[in-house]
This record gives sequence, structure tokens and C-alpha cells, in this order.
Amino acid sequence: KTIYQYFSDKDELVDAVMDDEVSQTHTDCEFCKKNARDAIDEIFLTMEQIHEQFSQLNPMVLYDIEKFHPKAYSKFRSMKDDYLQQVVANNIKRGIKEELYRPDINVETMSRFRVETMMVAFSMAASAPTKYNLAAVARETMEHFLYGLATLKGYKLITKYKEEQIKKRSYYKTNKK
Repeated sequence: KTIYQYFSDKDELVDAVMDDEVSQTHTDCEFCKKNARDAIDEIFLTMEQIHEQFSQLNPMVLYDIEKFHPKAYSKFRSMKDDYLQQVVANNIKRGIKEELYRPDINVETMSRFRVETMMVAFSMAASAPTKYNLAAVARETMEHFLYGLATLKGYKLITKYKEEQIKKRSYYKTNKK
């Protein structure tokens, strides 16, 4: 009852939540870009952000929004197809410039491919939620994509950052108890 003092109906509420999610995605992407040591670190920072978000997200929510709240879903699609594709393209260009990614990559094709494969995690987790964890599938597909972009120099950096990440997770698990 109280919530409808602020929103006229459920569509308006879902729309407002989607606006907030889109805004948060922009903030998270900018944070990762600005705080990254290089293009590969940007991806690792992004993986951490996604892991946090997706760990508590029901993969069915996106399908429900698509089915029942087309206006909010349109905002999601626009963010994915326009904004996120540009973020990925910029990361690829940065990685090529830093000689961490192969110079022969078709930036437009691969950025579109990456954005589309983001949805694979939702599909897998929604179709078999006890078998697939949304956050784990998202991490695995992103890491696979990253290895496909990498030069030998980039591959070595990926290995280094993975080791740092494992140590950090181990540290948090040990000190959380």
C-alpha cells in the first residue's frame, strides 16, 4: 500500500527500478574503467562487480520484465545494445593499444558478440537453476572471451590477475570466519 503512494502502478515501479539499475551500471562501468591498471584489469574489476550483482539475482527476473513490463525491458535492451556495446568496444580498443589484445580483432563484431553472450548466463541459469549459477556462468563466459582477445603479453597478465583474485578471495574467506 505504502509504495503506491509514490508509484501509480507496478509498471511505473518496475520502470523506476530499471532506471536505477541502468544508472548503477553506468556508474559501475565508469568506476572499472577509471580504476583499472589496463584493459585486462578493467575486465577483472567488471567481473567482480558482476559477481556481486548476479550472486543475488534471480535469472528469471529479466524474462519476467520482458514479458510483463515492455517499457522497462526496452530500457534494458537499449543499455545493453548501445551503452554496454560501446563500453566493450572501448575496452577492446584500449587493449589493442596496450598490446594486450590481438591487433587483428574486428572491434564491432567482437563487442556485439560479447554483449550478446552476456545473455547466455541468464538462459543457462534460468533453464537449470540448480545446475548453473548465474554469477559463475557470467564469470566463465567473460573469462573465455578475454582469453580469445589476448596476445601472449595479455595472456600472462590474465594469469597474474587470476592469481591475485584467487589470493584475495582466499584472504576474505579466511578472515570472514
